[in-house]
Amino acid sequence: MIALHHTTIALVALALSTLPAVAQVPPQTGISAPSAPAIAAGLAYADLTDLVLAAPIIADATVRSVSRIKGAEAAGVGPSDARLYVEVDVTSLIRGAQGLPPRIGYVLDVALDARGKVPNLKKSRILLLARPVPGAINQVQLVARDAQLPWTPDTDSQLRTIARDVLAADAPPVITGVGNAFHVPGALPGEGETQVFLTTADQRPVSLSVLRRPGEQPRWAVALSEIVDEAAGPPARDTLLWYRLACALPATLPPQSTAALEAADATVAQEDYRFVMGALGECGRTRR
Repeated sequence: MIALHHTTIALVALALSTLPAVAQVPPQTGISAPSAPAIAAGLAYADLTDLVLAAPIIADATVRSVSRIKGAEAAGVGPSDARLYVEVDVTSLIRGAQGLPPRIGYVLDVALDARGKVPNLKKSRILLLARPVPGAINQVQLVARDAQLPWTPDTDSQLRTIARDVLAADAPPVITGVGNAFHVPGALPGEGETQVFLTTADQRPVSLSVLRRPGEQPRWAVALSEIVDEAAGPPARDTLLWYRLACALPATLPPQSTAALEAADATVAQEDYRFVMGALGECGRTRR
C-alpha cells in the first residue's frame, strides 16, 4: 500500500468530480459509464473506438501499487465497490503528443470480488485510456470508468490500429446526420440509383449510393468526396469508416430527407437506405 499525499488526494477528488462519459457517442446510441466496471476484455470494435476517440493518452503499463481510497474522497462509491488510487509504470506510449513520465497515477473504481475483497491488480499488465490532469504531470484521469483494460495482444493491436486510423490525414469525418436523398429511376423496371448525402462535423462531403439493376443484387458504396467513384464499395466491418456510419446513422431516413421527392421515389430511397443499414450491420456496442 502507498501513502497518499494531501495534494494527490485533492487531485484525485477533482478528477472524480469531473469524470465525464465517453465523448463522440451519438445521442441515439449513447453510453454511460457504470459505477464499478468489471475489469475485463472482450470489448467490441465500437467500444474500443469510443474510448480511443475520447483519449488523448493511451498507454501500455504495469500496475506498481494500489491504495484503497476511503472517506470523503470515496463519496458515491456503492457498498459492493471500491475506489482505488493506482500507480503504474509506463511500458510504452501508444498515443500521447506530450509524452508521459515513467510512472503515473490515477483513480479507478472497481467491483469487489465474491469475498468482498479488492481485486488483485498489482503487477498486472494493463492498457489505459486517459487524459492529463492539469497541473499534475504524473497524474492522469481515465476517460471512462472502464478505461483500464487488461493487456492482451489482440486488444493492444486493435487500440494501436484505431489510434493510427483516427490520427491519419485521410481519416473519415465525424457523421452528424442525414441530408437530402435523391432517387433516379432507370429505363427498365427495377432499375435506378439512389444517393443519400450525409452531414459531417467539418463539412466534408460524404454520400451513400445504391445502384439497382434488374436481376442483380443491389450494389452500394460510400464516397468521401463530391465525386462518386464507380469502383468504390462498402467499407469493411470494424474499420473507422464503418464505425462512423454504423454507429452514427439513424435506422431509417428522416422524413425531411425525402420531402422533395415524388412518393414513389421516396419509397425506393427509403428502401435503399434500409438496405445500406442492413449491410452495415449493428454498431455492436457492449458497454453500458
